Amino acid sequence: MSILIINGSPRKNGATAKILKAISDSISENKKVEMIHINDLNIKPCMGCMKCRPEKECVLPEDDAHLMRKKINEADALVVGTPTYWGNMSGQLKILFDRNVPLFEYIGKGIPKPKQKGKKAVIVITSAAPWPFNLLGSQSAGAIRAVKVVLRSAGYKIIGTINMPNTKKTTDTPEKIFKKAKRLGSKL
Repeated sequence: MSILIINGSPRKNGATAKILKAISDSISENKKVEMIHINDLNIKPCMGCMKCRPEKECVLPEDDAHLMRKKINEADALVVGTPTYWGNMSGQLKILFDRNVPLFEYIGKGIPKPKQKGKKAVIVITSAAPWPFNLLGSQSAGAIRAVKVVLRSAGYKIIGTINMPNTKKTTDTPEKIFKKAKRLGSKL
């Protein structure tokens, strides 16, 4: 079984990355785990040309979006982490998702069909907003909702979500967040 962890934050040692590392460290040793830092990738934005529909690859010149398509498709489970930017996921993560729509769902005639059905997923969201403001729709709740839309459309079973507030005021991740990360990692 292989698990792909995607850090949608530009910070390799920030709050999002620390939580993702805790999840990674608690995954059974007999499983293959790979962590990708989106900021290390070279991905051009989607042009909205729709030539990838209904089941083709992106027509843009080969870049890391094509590589990630393969990695996501081959992974049995996905862990997605992102900071909250304007009540949404990071721009880097959004571009990755935009470039890989046909990987996640078949969009032909009729109702879209999920293409990653049966796979598990975990969502990690961090926010500079303090609790309880991080839960408001315009903050991390919006980021959670945005990532869930992508993963649910693809057919992933979301087994858990971590929502860490107040990252601007603290550099320490609370122990209860680490415990939840370890518990979710052990479920993958």
